[in-house]
Amino acid sequence: MDSGTEIVTLCKGTECELVCVGYRRARLKEVIFGIIVVLSLGVLYLVTYWKPVWRVVLTCVPCRLCHADRVVLKDSTGGVFIEEIIIVDLTDGSFLDGVVDYTYTAHQRTASSSDDHSSLTLRTRVLLKYFDHKHVRYVWKEDSNGFVKLSGLDVGVKCQEMCENYHGLGALERVNKQSLYGANSILIEVKSYIRLFFEEVLNPFYIFQIFSVTLWFCDSYYIYAACIIVISTISLGVELYEIRKQREALRDMVASAETNVSVFQPNGEIVEIESHDLVPGDVIVIPARGSMMLCDAVLVAGNAIVDEGMLTGESVPVTKCPLAPTDADEIYSPEIHKRNTLFCGTRVIQTRYYGDAKVKAVVVRTGFSTAKGELVRSILFPKELMFGFYADAFKFVIFLAIIAAVGMIYICVNLVLHKASTRDIVLNMLDIVTVAVPPALPAAMTVGTIFAQNRLKKAGIFCISPQRINLGGKIQCFCFDKTGTLTEEGLDLWAVIPVKNRSFLAPVLEPHLLPPEEHLVKGMATCHSLTVIEKELSGDPLDLKMFNSINWVLEEAGSETAKFDLLMPTVVKPIIHSAYSIDESNVAMVESPFEIGIVRQFTFSSGLQRMSVVVRMLGVDHMDVYTKGAPEKIAALCNPETIPDEFQGTLHKYAAQGLRVIAVATKSLDPKISWHQIQRISRDVVESDLSFVGLLIMENKLKPETSPVIQQLKRASINTVMVTGDNILTAISVARHCSMIGDDERLVTVTAQPPEGDTPASIKWEEEGSSKEEGSTTSTTSENDYGAIQSYQSSNVITDLCLRYRFAMSGRTFGIIHKYFPDLIPKIALGGVVFARMTPDQKSKLVEDLQSLGFYVGMCGDGANDCGALRMADVGISLSEAEASVASPFTSKTANISCVPTVIREGRAALTTSFAAFRFMALYSIIQFVTVLILISDNTKLSDFMFLYADLMIITILAVLMGRSAAYEHLVAKRPSSRLSSANNIIGVMIHIVFIVLFQLTTFFYTHSQPWYEAPVITGELDSKSMDTTSIFYTSSFQYLILAFALSKGPPYRQRIWNNVPFLLWLVLMVILTLVLVIYPPPFMVSILKLDLFPSLAFNLTLVGMSGINLLFVLLFEDFILHNHSFKNCSKRTFCIAEKQKLYRKLQNETDLDVNWPPVGEVTTARDHEGIWHVGLDIS
Repeated sequence: MDSGTEIVTLCKGTECELVCVGYRRARLKEVIFGIIVVLSLGVLYLVTYWKPVWRVVLTCVPCRLCHADRVVLKDSTGGVFIEEIIIVDLTDGSFLDGVVDYTYTAHQRTASSSDDHSSLTLRTRVLLKYFDHKHVRYVWKEDSNGFVKLSGLDVGVKCQEMCENYHGLGALERVNKQSLYGANSILIEVKSYIRLFFEEVLNPFYIFQIFSVTLWFCDSYYIYAACIIVISTISLGVELYEIRKQREALRDMVASAETNVSVFQPNGEIVEIESHDLVPGDVIVIPARGSMMLCDAVLVAGNAIVDEGMLTGESVPVTKCPLAPTDADEIYSPEIHKRNTLFCGTRVIQTRYYGDAKVKAVVVRTGFSTAKGELVRSILFPKELMFGFYADAFKFVIFLAIIAAVGMIYICVNLVLHKASTRDIVLNMLDIVTVAVPPALPAAMTVGTIFAQNRLKKAGIFCISPQRINLGGKIQCFCFDKTGTLTEEGLDLWAVIPVKNRSFLAPVLEPHLLPPEEHLVKGMATCHSLTVIEKELSGDPLDLKMFNSINWVLEEAGSETAKFDLLMPTVVKPIIHSAYSIDESNVAMVESPFEIGIVRQFTFSSGLQRMSVVVRMLGVDHMDVYTKGAPEKIAALCNPETIPDEFQGTLHKYAAQGLRVIAVATKSLDPKISWHQIQRISRDVVESDLSFVGLLIMENKLKPETSPVIQQLKRASINTVMVTGDNILTAISVARHCSMIGDDERLVTVTAQPPEGDTPASIKWEEEGSSKEEGSTTSTTSENDYGAIQSYQSSNVITDLCLRYRFAMSGRTFGIIHKYFPDLIPKIALGGVVFARMTPDQKSKLVEDLQSLGFYVGMCGDGANDCGALRMADVGISLSEAEASVASPFTSKTANISCVPTVIREGRAALTTSFAAFRFMALYSIIQFVTVLILISDNTKLSDFMFLYADLMIITILAVLMGRSAAYEHLVAKRPSSRLSSANNIIGVMIHIVFIVLFQLTTFFYTHSQPWYEAPVITGELDSKSMDTTSIFYTSSFQYLILAFALSKGPPYRQRIWNNVPFLLWLVLMVILTLVLVIYPPPFMVSILKLDLFPSLAFNLTLVGMSGINLLFVLLFEDFILHNHSFKNCSKRTFCIAEKQKLYRKLQNETDLDVNWPPVGEVTTARDHEGIWHVGLDIS
């Protein structure tokens, strides 16, 4: 590159990091390129179509970004993309509000003329320059002299500014912003069939097929060429139909009807605009009866009840409340403030507002920048699969191409010596390429995956990314969400435990018997996000169970709420039996005057792990606060004098039994605080100095399928990990009960603390007992974190990952270790078994950490908070409805984890079939290649119908039917191989080649040795009817069938060959037909195939016997030698190949040798992020 070239990194340090280089068009290079394209008959154009960056290099010159008209981008996976730079002229805009930061000026001299003279005038232009990459816009910023990723109001905007400074946009400002942000729409392009046809036909696979078919027609091989055309046309038609159908389905799924939206003008007036005209900064009105959100917007006034099932899989209504900044410098973030944000693609069911006020929201993101847009982009541009099988397959094809080149030279020399015509020499040289590199190879490799996908569909498991089925066969670690995945979705309220005088009372199994004046009861009645939708109480299942258990009723805003305050939205009150009722079967229900109005709600935050409400009782002059959430979080907010002394022991007792524990606290507010002040008060002020009032004990039962599946996975050497947002003690208990942690396995807790003042960050390691009996764990543990360590000693658990230690920790500890002890993360990820209180981002990060160790990782979740991890995993399985987790590669209709072994078994079967199909097709090409070379040395060749018999009747049909092999019923500990380039496979192929050459040469020379043998007459043309041709044809036909049988091995990954009935029947039929051709061929077959019959039946039987010996050799090698451990080691030594050891194996070896790992009973401390040491501390 010249000195003017600059290489810039965009979005450095993020997942979307791009290396950017600028180019500009060069007229001379474009002309030269066009001439070469014409002279090469379009070959150069085709090559640069496959490699667009080459076209850029050949037609453009590198330059600085400020002068570029296109950019070449390289992402973190090595993918290269070319994007055109677009320049928009905004000179005629009257003002540039909203876009001035992204514009720059350019001066242009223009000619002006008058009657007297002409002159040059300097004209200043205001320009906007950008390029789009994967539906993300990068805009030129003059001050930074580079492109930056365009963001809306979701980056760098203070919450206070969002609430106070955004009152609406004027028409001109909106037009300017539309130039910058583009239309607010998520449009999925559905290409026409014509365009799809040309894009597919220009694929290298189809180009090679076109080349092969053309060559076959020139060589008069019409029938097979016609068959390939028919098969390819049907295949292409089905492929185009499926591509378009999937794209149309995606388009219909994400499409939203264009509607008019009410927006505020700066003067407060409300006008209607089309939804695609919305831009960040618009203030929209949310209709009272709800609507579909077409952008991301943050609520600044009023409440909204939203169904977010499309994005999260969580179908229960979620209450959204207005943004209320707690700090003047608090920065708005859609992730942190998701309870205040209405996301695109979600449906607002209804709104709540006060008086005549409108429910208002400020638009923060539009189009593909929204949450829905990000989800759609992840589907359109999935993570590139880093799977060695496909890379090895490409290398093997190159190897076959090299063999073809050698064959071309051999054929050229022989035909020149035989004085063949130039046309015959060229045709035969090119034909050997189609023999050595079979055009049907890629198709044969995908057949097994297609059949596996269909079998999964029949099992109620839908796959939108078929390539990941093969990845399922390599899974080594599987992560599971807990609630709704391992355990039942719904929680049952087992009991409540009130607190009195700093002591827990006896558990109350029927909470409705408690007096309504109890603080615990009032907290259960008010601290929730329930709402009435179409006269039905709706909301979180946990809240529903809690509220229904106390026999209270909830009323939405109405005339009755006026006695509290005109602005109060919701009232709750108990229902009691009438004292005057005599007939118990006809009980009259009388409403009590004991009523509570919910003044303000601080919705549940997964980060804070709690929710709060501010309420006022009828007839009381002050307001009260009720808070519920994770016990350890609530206890930290309470006055220590109100917390029972036995808090830790009681919490441990119930959580260790697998029960979910929720704490409730309260406090009274100053009577002077008014309603208007409450609407502005910060959450931190409300949730402080609370009084502890009791515990709710919820029961979450294991699904009946969970334990058997976990045990099955562990027997199959698949590590199982729990990743949940629940309490860590509950998670450990569930892990024990489902056998994720065995009875004989040790438990170690990992608790991390961030630095405070001069105290550095630290990690405490504590060992617990391993008893599975309820409540039997005896360790005194931190209130924030509990953990587990496992020692896999039994051979039936993990054969290639025999861990001495396993860990459990909370998301808080996980985050601290990531920040202050990053060197420990590989060991933590390697040994982790329970990760509790994990946020969605932390779940994704854990999956990424496991992948960085060399694991192929699966993730199974119910869709709620798991979408990121499902996308990140190599195999993500959602148990929610398909539309609730469209980013997940797999979606199961069966809402339990029994689908996981099914996906893995089908993945192993598909991978084994793909591997076998590749070897079959590659060795078939070698057989035919050797056949052609042997015959051409004798100036002969196979007849067209001999080729047709082998290519169509044997190879094509058997290759397709081979893919029907179903998955084996059981999972075994050993995973199938996927490395075609392994030393073992290379040696295996070479030995098969030796068998092929040995038996074909034996046949050739044995035929020549017969007294009745007649040598072919050497002329200028190849003879297709000779004794050599016939004998070699017989032997090669048997070799095809032998390989098909030998490579259709059944267990432990596929069912036995006789279970694949169509394959077995066709194989037997072809064996019988071939035997008939050898021993007693029908006259019409002799004529069609151009067989030159032998005068000796004994010779024919000898050929059959030789093929039988060939069969024994191949079976002996495939079944007893190839997979033998000693043979594998010998193969590695032969090629001097040391198998690359996975990082997790290296780590395991290191930890096995390290007697001080983990430092149980010690505290690990970090200072200044430099060095890690252990300070011995007895904490037993």
